[in-house]
Amino acid sequence: MGMIVGMTQMANAPAVAHFAAKLAFETDVSDVHTAVEKRHEVTIVDTRSIASWNAGHIPGAVHLPTGKIRHRAEGLIPRDRPVVVYCWGPGCNGAAKAALAFAEGGWDVREMIGGFEYWVREGFGFETAEGPDRRPVDPLTAPAPRA
Repeated sequence: MGMIVGMTQMANAPAVAHFAAKLAFETDVSDVHTAVEKRHEVTIVDTRSIASWNAGHIPGAVHLPTGKIRHRAEGLIPRDRPVVVYCWGPGCNGAAKAALAFAEGGWDVREMIGGFEYWVREGFGFETAEGPDRRPVDPLTAPAPRA
């Protein structure tokens, strides 16, 4: 049995490396929300279009569409704190493209998995062009808050 366990551990080395790397560069909406609540130094960047931004965005986020990062990030996005980028949701790879652009520019960056969709679905507040908004928690994504 010891040899099988040893072989399994050796075979798992690529999986361990994969998931460790993934967790080093991704975060989720709950972790970002907690960081904001605890006032941790983090810059949140919404990488979507202006129409998407106006429809709703995370309070305190900076609007910087993916295609403009290379030209506008310097001087706009601080380098002394982690950057968290997001796009619409799991079906959008705009945040991954944005994270790559920030990484290539030398920023400490994370991709917020789930994007704006899951921020809203987990019941966190957001801002629109008309003002603050919040939707009920989607029970498929997070437990409903207790009354």
